[in-house]
Amino acid sequence: MECGSATKPSKSFSNIYEIVSRFARVCRFRSVGVFSSENPGHNRHDYCPSDGDAVMGEDCSDATEEAERDAEKIHPQPVEGFSGIGECVSGNAEILKLFDTVSDLKLAYIQLQQAHIPYDPEKIKAANELVVAEVEALCKIKRSYKEKRHLGKSMLGSSHSQFIRVKEKLLEQLKSQATAKDSEIIRLRRQLEDLDLQNEELTYKVERRCLEGRKVVVFNQPSFQDAFNAASKAIHDFAKPLISFLRVSGWDLDLAANSIEEDAVVYSKRSHKKYAFEAYIARRMFHGISIQSSNFGYGAGFDDPVGALIEDPNSGFAEFCRSKYLLVVHPKMEASFFGNLDHRMLVTMGKHPRTPFYEAFVKMANCVWILLGIATSVKPKPEIFGVNRGSEFSEVYMSCVEEGEKEATGGFDEGQTKLKVEFMVMPGFRIGDTLIKSLVYLSKMRS
Repeated sequence: MECGSATKPSKSFSNIYEIVSRFARVCRFRSVGVFSSENPGHNRHDYCPSDGDAVMGEDCSDATEEAERDAEKIHPQPVEGFSGIGECVSGNAEILKLFDTVSDLKLAYIQLQQAHIPYDPEKIKAANELVVAEVEALCKIKRSYKEKRHLGKSMLGSSHSQFIRVKEKLLEQLKSQATAKDSEIIRLRRQLEDLDLQNEELTYKVERRCLEGRKVVVFNQPSFQDAFNAASKAIHDFAKPLISFLRVSGWDLDLAANSIEEDAVVYSKRSHKKYAFEAYIARRMFHGISIQSSNFGYGAGFDDPVGALIEDPNSGFAEFCRSKYLLVVHPKMEASFFGNLDHRMLVTMGKHPRTPFYEAFVKMANCVWILLGIATSVKPKPEIFGVNRGSEFSEVYMSCVEEGEKEATGGFDEGQTKLKVEFMVMPGFRIGDTLIKSLVYLSKMRS
């Protein structure tokens, strides 16, 4: 053969050729229809010339035999085990790339065979390099597949572990919440049992009181005096925000204090004009009150007076607050305080706003309500008495409203200087032979 006189390839080249030939015999390449436009028959005709050559004839017979055994194309199928749409798309792309590389390797191998007949070292070297490149591409795909598979397992295991930890933590939280709820249920059940027991006791007391009729309370001077002092202090406390609102709204406090009394009042200190506002509030709170009436419940005080009004807007205490607010707070005052008459409108409609000003008023009204409730429940019936302006001060019926009464009356000889009443701040009560002194503001009376 002519190729016998050609230059023999080197030892390394022979080794590569032997490896490629052995790879070809093992793999038994055949036509792979990867692309729809590929014509397997056309390639077979190109690779198997009809010149009768013995070597190529043998290769062509093998290719023809393989084509007869497998006439249909091989299509890549989706690989099972991938989860998720993204993984399926990535897996299909890798498979397509693998098939393309195998097809290219087959073509490179055929080119290597063609380079031997006639024997062309340059073509053999180029075809050999192409085969080696395709084999390296296959190895690269294999390494990439192993790395991705290992990485996928690691990520999947880490994701599952984290998911399990989160769920376990959530389970512990739910168990803790369930335990807390069980404890709360037990506590509420016990509380409900206690309330049921208390309701039974209250029902029994109410029924017994209804059978006995209206209860008569024995007069207790210390308790009545305490209620009187509490009402006086409540009026004093409510006068503070009222004066503050007047000052902020631009009212002339001197003129307002003087307008409460018809004639000018002689004040020993300018700060004592606050007592004029207290007297104004007390007059309206006790205006039209009849002790003989039984509308005031005994000891009817409330821990949350506004809440009691909202809960029962038609009670006697609600009606008392409604009428007294409209009497104490003049519309001009409210308009200057808030810029509107919303408080007045709501109170007139039987509603009670939860504002700081109205809550302060209701707190004061609650103390007066308690005092009146005690007064209407004791025997003998109390009588309210007042002191006229200009009356001479009497320690029997009156008490000075000033905190330092001795300071106000000291420094004068009682034989030469007397004290007169400028105005009454709080009315007094007569209960049988017992007197609850009225509170008055005093000035010096010349001899």
